[in-house]
Amino acid sequence: MRERGIYRGIGFGTFVEITAPGPAFYGVGGARISAQDGCSIKLEPSGKVRLAISVNEIGQGTETIIAQVAATELGVPLEDIRVITGDTDATPYGGTAWASRGAAIGSEAALRAARALRENILEVAGAILQSSPAELDLRNGQVVSREDGEERISLAEVGRIAYFRSDILPPGFQPQLSVVRHFSPQGLPFAFTNGIHASYVEVDVETGLVRLLKHWVVEDCGRVLNPKLVDEQIRGGVAQGIGMALYEECLYNAEGQLINGSLADYLVPLAPELPDIEVAHMETPSRYSELGAKGAGEAGTAAAPAAIMNAVNDAIAPLGGRITTMPMTPERILRALKRI
Repeated sequence: MRERGIYRGIGFGTFVEITAPGPAFYGVGGARISAQDGCSIKLEPSGKVRLAISVNEIGQGTETIIAQVAATELGVPLEDIRVITGDTDATPYGGTAWASRGAAIGSEAALRAARALRENILEVAGAILQSSPAELDLRNGQVVSREDGEERISLAEVGRIAYFRSDILPPGFQPQLSVVRHFSPQGLPFAFTNGIHASYVEVDVETGLVRLLKHWVVEDCGRVLNPKLVDEQIRGGVAQGIGMALYEECLYNAEGQLINGSLADYLVPLAPELPDIEVAHMETPSRYSELGAKGAGEAGTAAAPAAIMNAVNDAIAPLGGRITTMPMTPERILRALKRI
């Protein structure tokens, strides 16, 4: 291919990304940045569940993950969970969204809150049915016999009696169908997400243009709670890394005025610039939470620029070129090739 003027290269980039920082990470310096998250959860009289959590949704799928964790723990359909995020006037105090912490910290708070609510629901159901809570279970929105799965009472009926007819419950029994739980990471000051990227590129040595042909990622972000969401977070992260490697740069004139301060002038990769991105996983659950999740999204960005730069340098090495500056614009590549 090189004999035909086609220069392609393969590059690798390995990474270790610190994610989901604990309180010691910022707290030791006195920064008032919360590393804990809180979750309040309650059973409504309708049998639906309302959950308010301090992590917030900015497009990464936090609401889906939190609902998934709560629904699994409670034994209710996913569509019966309503999640409210990101407003500390309406949710417990916590750290919102930063440092890939939504699933690693927020989901752990949701798990603990849902587990406590489950125990309370079974206690109320046991009082109604005159059964031991240990003999009951929650499955598909119903209280059932743990031994044979026979349906005993619906969550809607449990809610109706607890909220509106507590007079028929045993004397002195106080139904508690709302709980709050918090989670703060312990042990290491952060989790370690790690992995490797590979990039396959083609460089036009006449124009300096780079065409991305394929990109691969193998990542260990702990336990993968929702494979589709995690894979798309990683692909989005790779897109950010591509922007850093090839396009994004703040340019100033001689007077210090920013001259590309809008998206009409500031280059970012769009769909035509993105290659196919294949994602695979190793899973080493974190030892510092029950779910074992670590961060995922930022790690998609971490090694992509290095892999792309290594691939570009692999492609132009036969011509004696080497580039060490990002973004790798056509002008910089042609200068590295001493063609301008």
